[in-house]
Amino acid sequence: MPRASHRLSSLAATLVAAGLLAGCASINEDPRDPLEPLNRHIFAVNQAVDVLVVRPIAVTYRDLVPDAIKTAVNNFLNYLKTPIILANDLLQGEWKRAGETAERFVNNSMTLGLMDIAAPRVPFHDEDFGQTLAVWGAGEGPYLVLPLIGPSNPRDAIGMVVDWFIDPVYWAAHESQWDGFIFGRTAARVITARVDTLKITDDLERTSLDYYAAIRDIYRQRRADEIRNRATGPTPRATFGEDKAVAAEEPPKAVVTD
Repeated sequence: MPRASHRLSSLAATLVAAGLLAGCASINEDPRDPLEPLNRHIFAVNQAVDVLVVRPIAVTYRDLVPDAIKTAVNNFLNYLKTPIILANDLLQGEWKRAGETAERFVNNSMTLGLMDIAAPRVPFHDEDFGQTLAVWGAGEGPYLVLPLIGPSNPRDAIGMVVDWFIDPVYWAAHESQWDGFIFGRTAARVITARVDTLKITDDLERTSLDYYAAIRDIYRQRRADEIRNRATGPTPRATFGEDKAVAAEEPPKAVVTD
């Protein structure tokens, strides 16, 4: 009887250990996310900041600010980003789109960027150095969640630094000691970006089996589409010889449930 009891105890211990190992494996089941445990911790901190600060401000901005002012703010932010977009158009060899970016800048300068009068003829498109690195053949690397920034990867993180470094608007404001302008533009970019994602994040949080994994997969899919210059919501992107590189990085679609 003691021997049978010992065997049962051993079997139970083995099953528990197997369950724990399976649980650990499920936490890090995506090979493109080797830092998943750390990423999840940073994600939780970012979520707390979002719930306490960013989301309430974004909802207030969305609900209380007149649409005309919100449109003018978006137009102005896009206008200020024109030099970065133009630089990346050129670095990607997108000569036609570079010409369109320059045309948009000239036309919209007549309203100081507050009105997008160029849109009917030349719609806005965005580009960043993370996309440029992808066009040049750089792989995305492991998935990262950056503190206060959110989903990223080494390629896009480097891209953000380069875009900041080549941004003439930032350096002009810095040299003129317009710290308030720099802070205001950063805050406006964060809030307007959060407004644009309110519906999709609310839906994902409500319906996803794993909100973290859903955000991760949506981010990777969106970046792949942007590099291919597919339309991703209101911001269409350009493409330049990236079919094979992006195809190798095609992420799975987020898994959601009713």
